Amino acid sequence: MILYSLYEWLDLKGCLFCFCLLLLLIDIIRNKNPANFPPGPQPLPILGNVFTDVNYKTMDQFIEKYGNIFSLRKGGDKIVYVSGFKMVKEVLITQGETFIDRPISPLFDALYKGRGMSFNNGYSWRKQQQFSMSHLKNFGEGRKTLEEHIQRECYSLSRAFKEEQGHPFDPLIKINNAVANVIGNLVYGHRYEYDDVDFQKRLQMSAESVFLTGSVWYQLYDAFPGIMRWLPGPHQTIISNYQELANFLREKVEQHIPDWDSDNPKDYIDAYLTETEKRKNDKEAGFSIDSLVWCMVDLFEGGTETTTNTLRWALLFLIKYSDIQEKVQAEIDQVIGSRLPTMADKANMHYTNAFIHEVLRKANLVPINMSRMARKDTTLSGYFIPKGTVIITNLTSVLYDKHEWETPDTFNPGHFLDSEGHFCRKNAFFAFSAGKRHCPGEYLAHMELFIFLTIFLQTFNFSPSPGKEPSLESKMGFTQAPLPYKLCAHPR
Repeated sequence: MILYSLYEWLDLKGCLFCFCLLLLLIDIIRNKNPANFPPGPQPLPILGNVFTDVNYKTMDQFIEKYGNIFSLRKGGDKIVYVSGFKMVKEVLITQGETFIDRPISPLFDALYKGRGMSFNNGYSWRKQQQFSMSHLKNFGEGRKTLEEHIQRECYSLSRAFKEEQGHPFDPLIKINNAVANVIGNLVYGHRYEYDDVDFQKRLQMSAESVFLTGSVWYQLYDAFPGIMRWLPGPHQTIISNYQELANFLREKVEQHIPDWDSDNPKDYIDAYLTETEKRKNDKEAGFSIDSLVWCMVDLFEGGTETTTNTLRWALLFLIKYSDIQEKVQAEIDQVIGSRLPTMADKANMHYTNAFIHEVLRKANLVPINMSRMARKDTTLSGYFIPKGTVIITNLTSVLYDKHEWETPDTFNPGHFLDSEGHFCRKNAFFAFSAGKRHCPGEYLAHMELFIFLTIFLQTFNFSPSPGKEPSLESKMGFTQAPLPYKLCAHPR
């Protein structure tokens, strides 16, 4: 009896061993790299390199070992990381059409389902992107209306700063609300007061989602969606927060429909509903109420989080480097004086423009770009990249490329000034990515940053909290935000 039980146990053990060996062989065969594929660390069976931490701070270790092109495997997905200005430009611009598509992200595909802009491809993506960029540039009567709207919001924000009476305060909540009001007015035609608790809660949820998208939980979900969708964790917070934001924006759409006038669009929702009616026979363009909601999610989240943190970085650099603050203020006084600044002033404000661009470069808001996918077999720097391979470009390596910037690790507005002190844009300025998939909100962001900062410095002298040395350390997520800090705003 004992011998028979032992025989059964050995037989079961042998079956399990053979089954595991079979899985291992299948994994090796299925995930074998093709000839001349970019090198990378040895992956674990089944799991791949899912536990290998790759972020903009650890990237240099991999570059030093494998070069500017290396690969990892997350589950069954092969991912190629590309660094350095020349190679990133090759991916985003020179071979931009080859790498224009987004790979399917199981987490975001469950939410977007191919709608919106960020996780859409092909004809539908092009039409949604073109429409949204056109609306942002031609809102109302065009640039003048948009300027006036930003000016009014900046006035409200300056008034909120004055209420602090020169005492130390954290500008995050006020700035975030103001920036959200700019994009909110464009998208759904409404602004919220800075003490609106419900709106503040939504903004905090949105920021939390963006932060968690840069975490290992998002990577684990995309590598093993069949398992992770059933497990608790921060990845579930990403999903619930996005759904909550989508529901909030869907309510805005439903409120617009009864009063919608196709001949007199007041905001993005009205314009999109009109476009949907025009394209009702063009089903492939994807214009629908559901697509409208997810385009709004893209615009609201993309247009709020990055600009908020850029302004926070800008103020942090101003209180860190008081001499730079004085130079910007001197130019504002000379060119604008006490009147309201407009975008027409920008061409005559070389140092201010250089300062804003250096903030965007040094702040490095999106260190690792959103992923792309090869549409066909191709080569990069002699390496073979098969169709379907996921490509991730390292924007940090471009903005800090020692071959492109005189002092890449130092905050230096001189990077954007020529020998005569005139502003000059650099080819390696990829703060908004590059190519056809570059950030659709770049135009709006530049306008907001210029108007907000010129009015700020026209109105206030900024200084650190007494006895506190400003820290330039950051909080890493999908975007890079400064750590919480306080400043003093003294009316000039």
